[in-house]
Amino acid sequence: MFQTFDSTADPSRGPGRLERLRRAIAMKGLDGFIVPRADAHQGEYVADCDARLAWLTGFTGSAGFCIALNDHAGIFVDGRYRTQVRAQADMEAFTPVHWPETQPGPWLKDKLEGQSAKIGFDPWLHTKGEIEKIEKALAGTKVALVATDNLVDQIWQDRPAAPNGRIIDQPLEFAGISSAVKRSELADGLLTAGQKSCVITLSDSIAWLLNIRGDDLPRIPVVQGFAVLHDDGSVAFFTAEGRAMDARLDANVKLHPVRDFAAHLKTLDGPVRLDKATAPFAVSQILEKAGIQIDWADDPAILPKAQKNPTELRGAREAHLRDAAAMVEFLTWFEASDKTALTEIDLVTALEEKRGATNALLDISFETIAGAGPHGAIMHYRVTNDTNRTLAPGNLVVLDSGGQYRDGTTDITRTLRVGDVGDEEKRCYTRVLQGMIALSRIYFPKGRAGRDLDPIARYPLFAAHQDFNHGTGHGVGSFLSVHEGPQRINSLSEVELLPGMILSNEPGYYREGAFGIRLENLIVVEKATCPPGGDADREMLSFKTLTFVPVDTSIVIADMLSGEERAWLNDYHARCVEKLAPRLSDAALVWLHEACAPI
Repeated sequence: MFQTFDSTADPSRGPGRLERLRRAIAMKGLDGFIVPRADAHQGEYVADCDARLAWLTGFTGSAGFCIALNDHAGIFVDGRYRTQVRAQADMEAFTPVHWPETQPGPWLKDKLEGQSAKIGFDPWLHTKGEIEKIEKALAGTKVALVATDNLVDQIWQDRPAAPNGRIIDQPLEFAGISSAVKRSELADGLLTAGQKSCVITLSDSIAWLLNIRGDDLPRIPVVQGFAVLHDDGSVAFFTAEGRAMDARLDANVKLHPVRDFAAHLKTLDGPVRLDKATAPFAVSQILEKAGIQIDWADDPAILPKAQKNPTELRGAREAHLRDAAAMVEFLTWFEASDKTALTEIDLVTALEEKRGATNALLDISFETIAGAGPHGAIMHYRVTNDTNRTLAPGNLVVLDSGGQYRDGTTDITRTLRVGDVGDEEKRCYTRVLQGMIALSRIYFPKGRAGRDLDPIARYPLFAAHQDFNHGTGHGVGSFLSVHEGPQRINSLSEVELLPGMILSNEPGYYREGAFGIRLENLIVVEKATCPPGGDADREMLSFKTLTFVPVDTSIVIADMLSGEERAWLNDYHARCVEKLAPRLSDAALVWLHEACAPI
């Protein structure tokens, strides 16, 4: 099993650790300290040694931060985690703060109104853009941010060692483009911009650029480190020493100990390209103190990595069909089971076994979410031995899962039923399905961003005075991060959607203490074919679905669907049968035909 069910959250330890941190803050002559979830690479997952927020507070979500002051300690969490944080952190010691609605700068300004205060932060764990935004909000106050050593590390006596995993190849048969070609193309961009080099700090950008993968982190196959790409296409890669090397790096890629990274920065010729949104604040500090010119611009690997090439798209399609077959085998097992004898852990275990039976699964792409009944309303619920719930009649079960395969990364959510469910649940389920169908069918002009499309998936819920507190879609990597930037479908994303980008399509609805619903397919942006009567000179885009697993039509109120929605659903299910039939066992094939019957 890749997934374990041990409980890692212990609210009882938080107050004592907070007091120790406050003593360290006072000894440093500060009035507060910011503890982020992020590490120096700003990825979703962090190594055990970098799990500072979880160690301090007990909160294990994948995003957020804590600001510890003398008399306040706010945990900033977004809509996905507002139920979870109350269960994992001591609510007398820590106060949840709704973020991003409340930003750290205004919060500090409010809590420290009229006071002179110094708030410490570790410059390796925050980006330049992040710090500038807080400082702008604090302008005109007596509150100042101060870069300092990490105070959590000073009090964390049994802090785990940093990862030092192996480096492996991502072969050309899966990568599609050689590292040399990628580096040459990005180097040409540096030359055109008059930049001598670029510092790349995102682990998945480095993995994509060098065609390498690793096992430094759970669920995301990356090697942690920092890279400097020069305008001649050469790369200096700074990472942990003594790694096992199962990759073939060419002569223009040199490995260096990560401890030499800061010193190497001082030797660079400017201008140096640096991404204000991803690079650690410390990198810009070092360059500025050395008098080296910085050109602020996006990580040059961000967009090429997001726009999958034909080989990567071919791999993604195969990975999704393989994964879909495993899902259908699981759903066949589930339907034949005594559901009320099953637990959430039983579902997670059985699903991982079905994926493992493909003999291609390298890891799960994130901790499987299996939330029954009220647990389904916890958007990123992780079942443990302590919280494991037995399925009960009338439950809806949110099952959100995915796999890491050499040819692609998958992510799928289906909502399962246990016996008969109520009419209210069916109405909400149908609205969520309508939202997913609407986004699947949309055509949109080139140049549109995720924020332009986000309301489309929400409209059926909006019409019922309902909504959900997470984005409609996130980017997905190619045997990389299941939550890949910069593409998103949410109310804030200004990144243009481009052909080859893979995203999730996952509207939901959650009623705290009662039930949750989410449906998710992965989709890829492609150029749209102009229909008869359309403007042939107008460049339009659309989404092509990658995921082919039936949705449970027994929960759908068919009369709520329009004729076009019903036609889309029936056609989708017909394609599920067509694509999956050769891959299934006899029992699963029978189940598939029944599940995909037209409505």
